[in-house]
Amino acid sequence: MKVFITGGAGFIGSHLSKALLDQGHDVLVLDDLSTGSMQNLEALQGREGFDYRIGCVTDVPLVTELVDRCDTTVHLAAAVGVRLIVEKPVHTIETNVRGTEVVLGAAAKKQKLVVIASTSEVYGKSKAVPFRETDDLTMGPTSHSRWAYACSKALDEWLGLAYYREKGVPVVICRFFNTVGPGQTGRYGMVLPTFARQALAGDPITVFGSGEQSRCFGHVQDTVEALIRLIQTPEAVGQVFNIGTDEEVTIRRLAERVKAAAGSSSEIVTIPYDEAYAEGFEDMLRRVPSADKLEATVGFRPRTPLETTIADVLEHERARLARA
Repeated sequence: MKVFITGGAGFIGSHLSKALLDQGHDVLVLDDLSTGSMQNLEALQGREGFDYRIGCVTDVPLVTELVDRCDTTVHLAAAVGVRLIVEKPVHTIETNVRGTEVVLGAAAKKQKLVVIASTSEVYGKSKAVPFRETDDLTMGPTSHSRWAYACSKALDEWLGLAYYREKGVPVVICRFFNTVGPGQTGRYGMVLPTFARQALAGDPITVFGSGEQSRCFGHVQDTVEALIRLIQTPEAVGQVFNIGTDEEVTIRRLAERVKAAAGSSSEIVTIPYDEAYAEGFEDMLRRVPSADKLEATVGFRPRTPLETTIADVLEHERARLARA
């Protein structure tokens, strides 16, 4: 199997590329390096079956050529990270929606399988925990750019399913819930690597909001395993799947666990949202997935304990600091 990965130089994309290569598949990566990094692909360059292109997912001729060369497309390219989304809503909407449109248009020419990365953000303000794929989506007002990402990814989902129903394109939608692990950057507001770096440096660990908001942090290896299984499962076509662990933790408790695991003396500091982001920023109190549908379809659900995930992130950050 030959797999084309948009955004393949990013965090999830680079881990997925390695896993596919390890299983004997060929991988072709496209990335514009706006949030991805060639450093993520260094270990893959020179491996048999691996190739990459530097370019944008909105480049129609380029994407059409690369989709045509492969059996499956995993569309990961998107604007990511809370800070980037709040600060650049135009970039967020244009990149996410237009990129998905280009990929689906190319795939429709020869009915190629497309796996579209979506997000738990689409559940918006829903309080129906745990979130299930058939739940209603409750967005905030358009006056708050916080919701631009959620709305753009929801539109990606509708577009993908429309191509499936109207044009017969095999499409699978994956809603990621806070995928974390070694190699993730804290540059755009990714909380676990940020906490790890602050703890190891002895800097204040900055918790935005009250710290009582809770999330479920799934290990990237589990996310990759779920993606590969979905690619290989015909019954998944035309379906939407949550991908994430249901081990819930408050952000303050996460900071405490990172501090303890790092043996750090860092102070944990709470910063109001209005100081961290734009005025009127909204966040959800809880975000917990149900992975029942995923498990029923592919026989797998993310189960890596948060303790292991924290340890892996700290190990990676220690190694990075040693190299620096």
